Amino acid sequence: MRGQADFEAALEKLSNWGRWGPDDQRGTLNLITDHARMRAVASVSAGSAYSLAIPLGHSGPQDSKGIPGRVNPIRTMLAINVAASPSPAAAAYNDDIVTMPVQAATHWDALSHVSYQGAMYNGVPANAVTSAGATRLGIDAFGPVVSRGVLLDLPRYLGKERLPGGFEVSRELLEACEESQQSAVLPGDILLVRTGHIQLLFDGNVDGYHAPAPGLGLDTAEWFQERQVAAVAADTIAFELFPSPRPDVSLPLHVLCLNRLGLPIGETFALDVLARDCAEDGRYTCLLEASPEPFENSTGGMVNPVAIRL
Repeated sequence: MRGQADFEAALEKLSNWGRWGPDDQRGTLNLITDHARMRAVASVSAGSAYSLAIPLGHSGPQDSKGIPGRVNPIRTMLAINVAASPSPAAAAYNDDIVTMPVQAATHWDALSHVSYQGAMYNGVPANAVTSAGATRLGIDAFGPVVSRGVLLDLPRYLGKERLPGGFEVSRELLEACEESQQSAVLPGDILLVRTGHIQLLFDGNVDGYHAPAPGLGLDTAEWFQERQVAAVAADTIAFELFPSPRPDVSLPLHVLCLNRLGLPIGETFALDVLARDCAEDGRYTCLLEASPEPFENSTGGMVNPVAIRL
């Protein structure tokens, strides 16, 4: 899928436009049916819970090499031990305020995050995003995101600490890892792809975390469609292989997933601790609650995903 003709053919083949009706704004999240959720809930046996979010603070992944304007979360105080009333017996309160891009840390990309040739998912015109935000396809259209999560631990499967920068994750690798772990990806599942690359961020190497980064290759989009996954998240800042092998399209897998499949993309998910414990008993599935903050008209949403081991 290196040539433009191949890419255009993939856009047509993978399109879910109209699949859930002309007014659909949720894309493949429609695959998380009551049955899919109950399948996940009914499988819980261990109960251990894991946060898959990175800390919100100055040590985040944003720097001068990233998207202009994106900064790490800034938290300041609004009130420090302020008396609630003039009474000597009054309680005092403390208050904070946070300023941050909605995609600064662990987050989902909304389907309005990417347009291509003047259109977003389901044919919604690109100009539906205005100075007021995403008037359609905003993160608030996601609703609850709760389903079975399946972790594919690629570096552990390959016998590596982490995948090297520039490593392209193919559909063949995903399939081989899935088979090795005996963790079949089912319709309505949320796929968690671990590369181990986030170790650079936790070690303070923010520039190295940005690029070159390992990432999902273009042929994985067809595999996502075949497996009918509801959403996919990774532990990298760009999700896909970065720098892109297709500089003319910039982020081609974003286009295939968000724009054509209507498949939500999660970035900067912290998967190492979950992966370690999954490896101990060989079970790589979890009940995953990953609902984004429902900011109205937002093109993305921060999230604190919680995985409960099955």
